[in-house]
Amino acid sequence: MAVSIREVAERAGVSVGTVSNVLNRPEKVSAETVQRVHSAIDLLGFVRNDAARQLRAGRSRTIGLVVLDIRNPFFAEIARGAEERADAHGLAVLVANSDEKAEREARHLDLFEEQRVAGVLVTPVGESVPRLERIQERGTPVVLVDRESQDARFAAVAVDDNEGGRVAMQHLLEMGRRRVAFVGGPVTLRQVSDRLRGAQSVAGEAGLGLEFIATGALTVEEGRRAGRQILDRTSDRRPDAVFAANDLLALGVLQSLVMTGDARVPQDIALIGYDDIDFAAAAVIPLSSVRQPAALIGSTAVDLLLSGARGSGLGAAKSIFRPELVARASSLGS
Repeated sequence: MAVSIREVAERAGVSVGTVSNVLNRPEKVSAETVQRVHSAIDLLGFVRNDAARQLRAGRSRTIGLVVLDIRNPFFAEIARGAEERADAHGLAVLVANSDEKAEREARHLDLFEEQRVAGVLVTPVGESVPRLERIQERGTPVVLVDRESQDARFAAVAVDDNEGGRVAMQHLLEMGRRRVAFVGGPVTLRQVSDRLRGAQSVAGEAGLGLEFIATGALTVEEGRRAGRQILDRTSDRRPDAVFAANDLLALGVLQSLVMTGDARVPQDIALIGYDDIDFAAAAVIPLSSVRQPAALIGSTAVDLLLSGARGSGLGAAKSIFRPELVARASSLGS
């Protein structure tokens, strides 16, 4: 049976109010009384009912984080950065996975509101603006993560994905590639469409086209499927380079090419991914990638949330990082 705060007060010889002050406002209580109350807590095994306290206060000491795919090490690293920064402020992070599905995202957001989280960090699936606006209007601050806000309604932390697409394409052109394919999808994800648009702009400036090979998700399995689709063509109809919307897709493409041996990387097909997850450098052919500072994105999102940054007529705070090319064996040489 749970020990009550009244039992702690009786054991320590103080009032219930004094025990409450020790737990919540210890500076109002003498050091000797604080010690006596904590001794009673330890002796009785008292555990405070934090849920009840949070209901009275109106907010919990948790932050809700909704990511597109927790299996992707990029989002796991964002969560780690957010958790470390939140922990420094005495907060916890609850991580939810939308699996790139709008209905799952909506359920997670509803649950976080019901639990009265201190704020929500979210990488939206498609256009979730109306729902996020309602959450914010009801008093729960929202920060977009890995997604730049297009207006002043939300704080946002992201990398300039349009620039990232340009950086990747410029690198491939500098390596002498001219038949480049972009592998990625769904394009309803802003990150994918921005990376594609950046690559298309560079291709257009060079007087070249950019083939688009659509995928249903940003996964290794979808990358393998795209790789097989490329290998089904005759060698003269294959691209001489692939820019994948993220590293998981790129690793899947690489696996298809390497397993068959029918196309050499990078001699026949150069390959570049996006995110620079740990597995990129460890691949059988080290993978070139456009790096995003994942942990820094997570910690910065918490900083914005705690600073109260939100769309409130004064404009929303934004932190936009520049991407960085990390060139490795998969795109270097010919």
